[in-house]
Amino acid sequence: MILYIAEKPSLARAIAAVLPKPQYKDKGFIRLANGDVVSWCIGHLLEQAEPQDYNPDYKRWQAAQLPIVPDKWLLKVRKSAEQQLNVIKKLLKQADSLVHAGDPDREGQLLVDEVLAYCGVSKSKLAGTQRLLISDLNPAAVKRSLTQLKPNRDFIPLSTSALARSRADWLYGLNMTRAYTLQGQKAGYQGVLSVGRVQTPLLGLVVKRDQDIANFVAKPFYQVLAELETEQQERFTALWQPSSACAPWQDDEGRVLVKALAEKVQQKICQQPAVVSKLEHKEAKQAPPLPYNLSTLQIEAAKRYSMTAQQVLDSCQQLYEKHKLITYPRSDCRYLPKEHLKQVKAVSQAVAVNEPELALAVQQADTALISRAWNDGKVDAHHAIIPTEKRMPAGRLSVAEQRLYQMIARQYLAQFYPPFCYRDTLAEVTIAGGCFVAKARVERSAGWKKLFRQHNSGDKVALTADEAEQSQSQSTLPALVVGQPLLCIAAKVLDKNTSPPQPFTDATLLAAMTGISRYVTNDEVRKILRDTDGLGTEATRAGIIELLFKRGFLQRSGKQIHATATGVALINALPAEAVTPDMTARWEAALNAICQRQQSYQAFMQPLLQQLQLLIQGAANATPVGLPTQPAQRWRGSKNAAVKGAQANRRYRRRTIGAAVAKAKRN
Repeated sequence: MILYIAEKPSLARAIAAVLPKPQYKDKGFIRLANGDVVSWCIGHLLEQAEPQDYNPDYKRWQAAQLPIVPDKWLLKVRKSAEQQLNVIKKLLKQADSLVHAGDPDREGQLLVDEVLAYCGVSKSKLAGTQRLLISDLNPAAVKRSLTQLKPNRDFIPLSTSALARSRADWLYGLNMTRAYTLQGQKAGYQGVLSVGRVQTPLLGLVVKRDQDIANFVAKPFYQVLAELETEQQERFTALWQPSSACAPWQDDEGRVLVKALAEKVQQKICQQPAVVSKLEHKEAKQAPPLPYNLSTLQIEAAKRYSMTAQQVLDSCQQLYEKHKLITYPRSDCRYLPKEHLKQVKAVSQAVAVNEPELALAVQQADTALISRAWNDGKVDAHHAIIPTEKRMPAGRLSVAEQRLYQMIARQYLAQFYPPFCYRDTLAEVTIAGGCFVAKARVERSAGWKKLFRQHNSGDKVALTADEAEQSQSQSTLPALVVGQPLLCIAAKVLDKNTSPPQPFTDATLLAAMTGISRYVTNDEVRKILRDTDGLGTEATRAGIIELLFKRGFLQRSGKQIHATATGVALINALPAEAVTPDMTARWEAALNAICQRQQSYQAFMQPLLQQLQLLIQGAANATPVGLPTQPAQRWRGSKNAAVKGAQANRRYRRRTIGAAVAKAKRN
């Protein structure tokens, strides 16, 4: 008997769907017509043991115990997964051979490997275990993957890397949380001061932004706008571009800080002849935006509907698990496998039925178009979030679910619309020796933008940087030629002020996590973060943000997100390496090196243990200042309070399917 072990029920069903029928579905597995069995995990069935599982004395938090470093690492069964683990354990004894069908990434590799090791699978059976790599649940793609099985032992480095990450997060998060919580108690604070490799740099980002806003001093600067007229009395405006001679009166960003200089330019150019000195025309096309991954969907939903990242994730899980209307939502990919082109017609027709508002958009779509989204080479563990072929009236959905389905469907349909075509014009005008610039954009063809304009007509949606710049440009310019004479009929000085940084919102905080490289100055660290997923993963970012709110480190003021006094006190007490994303970047580089067999597990863990020892020593001398005082209460140090807080970030990272276990089992 061959036993296939999938990472989650949806993957198990996809595998079983292309294997021999008739099939018998039992509790926790599917038996095939030929006697083979497909079973599944429900995310991680096992989790790192708690400190008190190693030594009962660790249940009480004491500084003298730190750092806690297990001599021999233990795993324990998640209570909610005990039944499914027993099913797999029984099937493992019956199986003659095994097929590992975890997701094709390092966490997916560890997830099944740790179950095989925990259940004591024999060395001979492990040696023969094969690896099934599926990134597309399309039946044809699953069939093809089943013909391309590989030896599971070839993927040991992936599992080792994931194991190193899991243990490192446990060591760092648990020990640092205990150390700083104990220091907080000395200052009269009775809550948990949780520290994590991802959550703390994110909190540090918000604290720094709040400080930058508080310390910001607005500075006036000045621009000169010239009003020009052609011989045919056509008018347009052009903005002054200060020359290098003006540098002493400019800031680092080229803004003129002395009003007298701007007024002098104004006086100098009024009623003066001008000439077109340079003219550029650029015909350009803008391809439709790629389908959503989870982060881009969360960011857009926050902008459009003020939804939090967690609300988007929860609603998407419902659309995926309960309603079966969208594909796997915790994806970090924005591309689609070409195999899915066969489903375009069926998916589009389902969208027209499910969302009548998009019926016309489906009619106008050209399904013969193949956008840049269809790229097998850029699809890894999962593909972009798109609608499925299932038909169900949208009236059965909640408001949030309906909005998200509509967004996902529209972004999918955009792939079958032509590019947005436009013509940009840049004119340089010389007036009294000074350079002035006028810009304009003329739309040639709306293309895919028509699809979004129909929807956005009544919405107030934040403009992109490109759209904001274009909104400040003129829609048209007169027909100009180089050397054409003009007249500057008027000029005015624009009094402006530098703006402070904007407080974070759900959308901008998520964007900061995905683009965290923008917030670091070290070139090496920036490159690592740019080449990886940023801070956190698609599956964990919402949970990490929510954790900071639950811990009382962040608070909302309308749409704005600010750090609390507790959050500020914690960040100010921590060393720099704990509040910047640099450590995450270096860990990620080392973990990738383990995946590539370029670094060993020990070479990663030993420096980390040495660093942890120094961090704990430093914590003993760092008392958080500014913590809110609370009534004294006996500190319990229980799993549900302290240990759970210390390890919350790790568990959020390990929630690979993100749904409640009960729901996953039912599906």
